[in-house]
Amino acid sequence: MPGADWEDFAFEGIGTHWEISTPLPLGVPMRKRLLSRVEKFDADWSRFRSDSRVSIMAREPGRYGFPEEAERLGPLYRKLYGLTDGAMTPLIGASLERLGYDAGYSLTPSGSPLPAPRWNGVLEWAGTTITTTSPVLLDIGAAGKGLLVDLLADELRAEGIDSFVIDGSGDLLAKGPRSTRVALEHPYNPAQAIGIVPLAGRALCASASNRRAWGDGLHHVLDGTTGRPVRTAVATWALADSAMLADALATALFFAPGARLEQEFDFSWLTVFSDGSAAHSAEFEGRLFT
Repeated sequence: MPGADWEDFAFEGIGTHWEISTPLPLGVPMRKRLLSRVEKFDADWSRFRSDSRVSIMAREPGRYGFPEEAERLGPLYRKLYGLTDGAMTPLIGASLERLGYDAGYSLTPSGSPLPAPRWNGVLEWAGTTITTTSPVLLDIGAAGKGLLVDLLADELRAEGIDSFVIDGSGDLLAKGPRSTRVALEHPYNPAQAIGIVPLAGRALCASASNRRAWGDGLHHVLDGTTGRPVRTAVATWALADSAMLADALATALFFAPGARLEQEFDFSWLTVFSDGSAAHSAEFEGRLFT
């Protein structure tokens, strides 16, 4: 990744593997600070632990205060909800549980696909306050890991660390003068790449239906209007200034054409479809292999 002379800090968090690469080793206090930030994020937003704020909200409707990152997350989700006609929604948690992607990872559907509730009917998200009129299970997986990448970057910058690469299992943020070459994983063969992207000063996030797949055609990218897994796109990549935005747009590309999203957001993108074809923005920095 960044280079053999950089130091890596690897750990597990929010159910996945992380690596933070820096020119100099991170001290013990900084490492503890980063791990504490990950734990707090998990305690607030995870739907996989019964003591999280999200799980408490799912049991009882009401008015709930969330940490300050909710101010970044809410407006982005609301805008993408509108641009995708409700297909991309944070209210997809119960739908994922119904299909088996639940807190116990049963991977066994308990019923037919369940459409997500309509935003205006059950949810008001104002700044750091989320108010619900009925029990709803939030799932911020479409943008959450990218958001946590950005939050960890904030912690590093607060300590004067300006050059780093954060890798949250494929959600990448590279800061500093050094360029990092990133392989684009083949959607059907993780051992192969379909292209390469030079990454410097930006975030690159991917979404693929094969990453969390189980059963007969079941995977984690669900259309909120139907509760069913998306069938058209199989893999997407988005480059943006923040990891939260890149992560969210990588998911939105499953539901809306990249050209449409480009009208609203400053980013570049690549989408691979189930028929083997691909589309990308004119400014996409990567090179696809032929």
